[in-house]
Amino acid sequence: SQVSEILGQYEDKAVFTGLWISFFHIVSNFFGMENYFVKMYTDPGVVEAVTEHVVDFFCEANDRFFKYTGDKADTFFFGNDFGTQLDLLVSPEAFKKFILPGLKKLIAVAKKYNKKVLLHSCGSIYKVIPYLIEAGVDALHPLQAKAANMDAATLAREFKNDIAFVGGVDTQELLVHAKPSKIKEEVYRLKDLFGPNLIVSPSHEAILPNVPLENVIAMAEAAKD
Repeated sequence: SQVSEILGQYEDKAVFTGLWISFFHIVSNFFGMENYFVKMYTDPGVVEAVTEHVVDFFCEANDRFFKYTGDKADTFFFGNDFGTQLDLLVSPEAFKKFILPGLKKLIAVAKKYNKKVLLHSCGSIYKVIPYLIEAGVDALHPLQAKAANMDAATLAREFKNDIAFVGGVDTQELLVHAKPSKIKEEVYRLKDLFGPNLIVSPSHEAILPNVPLENVIAMAEAAKD
């Protein structure tokens, strides 16, 4: 297949791929976010049925994807933003009831093909990290450093023996405003806290336009040291 041919060009790299399955947002958009959250309490069966329908579609799609790409893909990388700056968008109980089952089904497809699983979620998701570990998530991205309880010290202390981390270099303040020397200090601190269970990158899914180039270079240099 064309995808398999493309991935074959990167055999010397770790390939993070798979379909980007933001089923939480798809279902939210279907109902409208406020209505979606209300229906979790007024019509839970409807929410579960819609979520299952969406998840089953993507399970089949990803199953075909990994079947055709074979060993050219190393890690299933997908995302849903479950948090805000202060807390989760839904309660841990609602997360466990309406979201966790879908995550487990999607992750099971990846594990069937012996893929590692990297999950993206912005915001404060500290309260459900144990659920993510239970579901089979191998690594978490991007560690929104300024969100509540998402600081590196807390995450390393409580979870570094159970899950790996990708990110953590603050993009809200540090990368935007600090001098390169401060960027390097922070990267060294993160590496000390997480040890080998960290891939250094910004606490966002991309390097945003307001980040000075010299700070990007400083982050990369410190990551290699």
